[in-house]
Amino acid sequence: MKVQSERLGTAPIPKLLVDLALPATVGMVAMALHNVIDAIYIGRGVGTEGVAAAAITFPLNMIIMALSGAIGIGGASVVSRALGAGLREKADKAFGSIISMTLIVGIAGIVLGLTYLTPMLRLFGASDAILPYSCDYLGIILYGTAFFSFTFAMNNLVRAEGNARVAMATMITSSVLNIIITPIFMFGFNLGIKGAAYGTVAAQFITSMFLLIYFLTGKSTLTIRLPFLVPRFNLVKEILSIGASAFVRQGSSSIMIIIANNLLVHYGGDLALAALGIIHRVIMFTLMPSLGIVQGALPIVGFNYGAKQRARVNEAILLAIKAATVISSLAFILVMGFPGLLMRIFTNDPALINMGIPGLRLIFALSFTIGMQMVVGGIFQALGKAVEAFIMSMARQVIFLIPALFLFPLFLGLEGIWLAFPVADLFALVMTIVLIRMNKEFFVPKSEKLIAVSS
Repeated sequence: MKVQSERLGTAPIPKLLVDLALPATVGMVAMALHNVIDAIYIGRGVGTEGVAAAAITFPLNMIIMALSGAIGIGGASVVSRALGAGLREKADKAFGSIISMTLIVGIAGIVLGLTYLTPMLRLFGASDAILPYSCDYLGIILYGTAFFSFTFAMNNLVRAEGNARVAMATMITSSVLNIIITPIFMFGFNLGIKGAAYGTVAAQFITSMFLLIYFLTGKSTLTIRLPFLVPRFNLVKEILSIGASAFVRQGSSSIMIIIANNLLVHYGGDLALAALGIIHRVIMFTLMPSLGIVQGALPIVGFNYGAKQRARVNEAILLAIKAATVISSLAFILVMGFPGLLMRIFTNDPALINMGIPGLRLIFALSFTIGMQMVVGGIFQALGKAVEAFIMSMARQVIFLIPALFLFPLFLGLEGIWLAFPVADLFALVMTIVLIRMNKEFFVPKSEKLIAVSS
């Protein structure tokens, strides 16, 4: 397994992308599926209040994911390029720093989250009716923060060395465990929404142990060395500078959801909040395959960029864009064609279904463009182009969506909140095209003779 990463520079690009993206996609879909099924359990077992309460906790979950993703994605870029350049010791040092950083994030999440639980949930938009449910749910979920942080970051490294099947197995294991354990706690032990939280934490713990065993038993290209667990400033800086875009993207999503939650409560009450909670689950499930394409492409692009094989970099980027566009277009067709069916999967509340259908359709109006945007943002991370990656992460959520969320409801009420999403997608698409043209040496076909550029 020590030569696992070498095939990234030699195997045919289409085969590599299938080999890496398919397991990543399956894993991502499995991860999204357990979130979907969790919502179904909560919606059927607790009701609309439970769905709204779980939705309220999204911002904190996304902040933890943002921090872990910044470390994992930034670290994966550093590791991929180091392996491609033959710098094995640098890769191991980066690996050690990443482990320490994820543990710090996990412990900090537990301490700060529990200390400020109630005021934080109030900030996120919790009303008096759903606050007790949210406290019960998040108060338990927080104890799994360290496990989740470790698993989320380490999966990026497993993919960075080209071992996508292990990353897939990790996510499938977590999802299957969650799906099996959660109803036992919820319905077997009659714990309600607390049971959903206990099931999630148990699954995260077991999954993190699975990954730790993988690294400790020598199955990875990377090696855990005790001296390297002390974070090195130069590597931490490089990891975070690249991962900053991932943090901003996820972190801004958290801020966006906080704003949307409070606006939804104002214009539509807890019912509108529950509707967004369901829509968010649909977004995760339908867009995860495109994220799988991104995850599959990143190690290919990072390794070959480090090895100065520019033609392979270009081929991988173009193929990933095409694949992600097809997938996001299929998601668009699914949501536009069957919004009512998708809502009824989660709830049998007629009022909630009727409120969610127009929200689904509006939010997904330009979703067929998101696959390309996701790939381009990820590619800039893999290439180590921190500025472009940062701009991509800022464009949709911060620059366009958040201002639209404040402005549109003033004139259109609740519908204005839903409409803000496709408008932001449109402007983000324009920004993506501009950045592609500015970095066209990586995005045009080889026949255009623009592949060879200086490092």
